[in-house]
Amino acid sequence: MTLPELHLADWRPTKDTLHLYCQIVGKIRLATTAPRNHWWNVPLYVDVRGLTTRRLHHGGTTFEITIDFVDHTVVVRTADGRTESFPLSAGLAVADFDARLHAMLAELGIDVEIREEPFGVPMTTPFPRDTEHAAWDRDAIARFGRVLDWSDAVFEEFSGWFNGKTSPVHLFWHSLDLAVSRFSGRPGAPLDADAVTQEAYSREVISFGFWAGDDNVGDAAYYSYTAPEPDGLRDQPLPVGEWIEFGSGSLAILPYETVRTAPDPRTTLLAFLQSAYEAGARLAGWDTAGFESTWCPSPAQLQELHANAAATFGRAQERS
Repeated sequence: MTLPELHLADWRPTKDTLHLYCQIVGKIRLATTAPRNHWWNVPLYVDVRGLTTRRLHHGGTTFEITIDFVDHTVVVRTADGRTESFPLSAGLAVADFDARLHAMLAELGIDVEIREEPFGVPMTTPFPRDTEHAAWDRDAIARFGRVLDWSDAVFEEFSGWFNGKTSPVHLFWHSLDLAVSRFSGRPGAPLDADAVTQEAYSREVISFGFWAGDDNVGDAAYYSYTAPEPDGLRDQPLPVGEWIEFGSGSLAILPYETVRTAPDPRTTLLAFLQSAYEAGARLAGWDTAGFESTWCPSPAQLQELHANAAATFGRAQERS
């Protein structure tokens, strides 16, 4: 499969509009699911047509909401066979999306109240008053959907190499990033932070993900970080990608464009994910051998993975 271009500047208005749509749908998911550790009850998921809430429960009914990137619609399906939808197109403001989705849910008897304001993004206008964000570039949405589908598949493969506690591969709507996380099983460091952050980092974690792009990282990119961050993490060599300073810590970053144009995008991304994991886990003292699953490549195969990526990107001498 040839991966499409996804430069932030080419679809920024649509990306911001989609982000806010996802926040509304995500908040409905939050309001209709029981709490889970690390907020695993709130994300959205990639499916064959776009993004979905999966099963939600309210008013004695099971239902799901899908943002369909193929037909460019929002679809609500209930367990008793009812289906309602409305089209997505240029000009549908966030305020209209919010009103139409709640009206559709009310007609089905499953509407819920949400906090009608964005979370964790630069946009601050409450959803019912946001008439500014109304872009919908169908081609850009289709390209984004293809990138999500491909990235989700690689993350699933990588996730299968680890037999410890692992998150699902899911999309966090507050930052619009597709993510998967591994845990050591040990408590995290105490944090002087809000309740959302405290719960997210209540256990030692190494996270991996894909950002669609924003003002902080620019164009779309893959990332990894270790929390709490062990000393010396930023000094560890990577066969592809770079460590950058991000907030109060370090972030391994691999531009999506580097992956897209690589001779073998899949192995390039896997080499980045594995090397970032090895760096964080080794310095943090994780039992890396004990966490290898039956499906994890052998040490020789992992070494070959790293070496091939390093050679491709001119870093054959960097890996110790």
